[in-house]
This record gives sequence, structure tokens and C-alpha cells, in this order.
Amino acid sequence: MDIFRLAVLTTASVVTTISLGLAQAPPKADPQMQAVLDQLGKLGSKPLETLSPEEARKQSSPADAVMAVLKSQGKSTAPEAVGKVDNKTFAGPGGAVPIRIYTPAGRGPFPVILYIHGGGWVIADLDTYDASPRALANAAQAVVVSTHYRQAPEHKFPAAHDDTWAAYEWVLKNAKSLNGDPAKVALAGESAGGNMAAAISMMARDRKVRMPVHQLLVYPVANHAFDTPSYQENANATPLGKASMQWFFGHYLKNPADGDNARVSVMRAANFKGLPPTTVITGQIDPLRSEGESYAKKLQEAGVDVRYQNYDGVTHEFFGMGAVVDKAKQAVQLAAMRLKGSFGVLSAS
Repeated sequence: MDIFRLAVLTTASVVTTISLGLAQAPPKADPQMQAVLDQLGKLGSKPLETLSPEEARKQSSPADAVMAVLKSQGKSTAPEAVGKVDNKTFAGPGGAVPIRIYTPAGRGPFPVILYIHGGGWVIADLDTYDASPRALANAAQAVVVSTHYRQAPEHKFPAAHDDTWAAYEWVLKNAKSLNGDPAKVALAGESAGGNMAAAISMMARDRKVRMPVHQLLVYPVANHAFDTPSYQENANATPLGKASMQWFFGHYLKNPADGDNARVSVMRAANFKGLPPTTVITGQIDPLRSEGESYAKKLQEAGVDVRYQNYDGVTHEFFGMGAVVDKAKQAVQLAAMRLKGSFGVLSAS
């Protein structure tokens, strides 16, 4: 068993390696995850591919389902408290870009994480993805800058990628004024945000801009392809299935040829060497699982320090559900440990 496999199996009670060539029966959600999916159904959430982008942006999200679970359990729906939250904008290539800055309690200066939310480049915003940056700010003891970006179909590729690159440059330039350490800037992203975080790391390397000290890629979009084992197993999964991903790509890409671009299909990049230490987190019930694992393996083969972790019984979007899904808490703690290792706070194991 190689080093990569050993790392994957370190918490075998909750984590399973999924071999890329191995067909499996459709996985089932664990009870905590299923409770969220049940509430999402009760909220009337429909498959994205049956909706227009405008309709999709208005319907209930997995984050709304988490709130519904908390209410059903008689628990508070208040967001996780952090030291301070500020809303700002910066001047992006296509106009003002909204950002939200989460600062943990304490004196600082803190490490800084640029966090890029998901939504397939089409839906969601800083409010939809409020829980993840709060959790990371506290767990990693870092200032988290959550950035929005222009969305499709109004703004096609590479608009979102260009905005998030501009956000990275803005963070590097302004880290000190945020009570942050400009020498300790990391990237984090979920889904399409994970895709753009990976693309930023490659661009920073290639443009000889200061590299992030770490990249946290949570179920990243890594390839414009739909033929992996996890796509086959989870073609009809909720909240993300094969048709939903095809819908996202169809709205964001100007044409199928854009899918060959290494900023979209980071799996197809010519060079994986010299990238920062990386943590890749996936969920079992997610069409993106296989490409997340494959991307981690490509980095590992190129000599990058990689930790890949897949969590059984959970779906796409689970990472921000720590209020009701224990495996989300575990994933955040793993991410924080790895980030702190790259920040020089503790050993990254």
C-alpha cells in the first residue's frame, strides 16, 4: 500500500477510499445527511436541470435545509459566532465584487484564507455559503475572505475565474490591513470554488506571483467529463447529479471547447509540479468524488504534499453542514489541521 493510500485510510471508521475502476452499488446517506435531504425535499427543491438560472437562484438551498433540520430539532439557527464580520467590495475586472471578511477572536495578525464559494458558476452567493468560512475562521484561527464573482449565463467563462484571480491578488495586497499575515495566505474553495482555487494556484505558479501556502479543495470540479465511476454511481444523486453538472457547464462555458481549458479542467493541466500543499475532501454520494481523488493522485505523483479524504454517507455540499452533520465537523477539523500545518502553527500530518 503506497503512502497516498495510507493517508486516505487514517480514519477508516468514517473514511473510505473509492477505487476508480471499481463499480459499486448506489450508496446510501447516513441518518444525519438523510435528515438534511428530507428537509430539502420538503422545501420543494427541484432538480436544477428542470429550472432556469433565475428560478434556480430563488429555490431553497442545502443551507436552507440545514436551518430546517435545526428548527425541527428545537435548536438555534444562529450562525456560528466569529470575532467580527465585515462586508466590502473590491474593484474586479468587470466591476465591484462583493467580499465578506470573517475575523476570529484574538489579537492577530492572523493567517488569511481566500474562500471561494460553490454554485456551479451560476447560483449561490456569500449568504448561501456563510457557514463554511465561519467554521474555517474559528477552526484554523485565520481571517477568511469569502469572495463572490460574476455568474453565468450572464457572464460566461472566464468571468468567474478572472474575478477570483483578482480576489487573490487583492488579498495578497491587502492582507496586512485585514490584521492578516501576507506571508501566510491560503486558498479554499467548494465545488466550482474548488476548481477556481486550483486554477489560481497554477496561475500564481506560472505568473510568478506569490504562491498560496496551502490549497483546500472541497469536492472540486476538476474535469469537463461525465464518465467516471462516481458519475455513474451518483447520476441521480441529490443535491447534485450528472444532469445538474451538465446544466452548470452548459450555462458557464461559451462552447464545449472551453471545457478543454486547464482553468476549467484542471485535470488536463500540462504541469502539476510546484503547487502548494493540498488537502482534497470529497463525499461518497457525489458525482465529483472520482475526479477529486484523481486530481489528488496527479498532485501526489508530481511530488506535491497531498492529503485526500473521502467521507462515506454524505453528499455534495456536506462540508458546511457542521451544525447537523458530524462528518462535516470532522472534515473542517482535518482542513484546519492541514491549514495550520502550512501556516506553521502545528505539524501537518
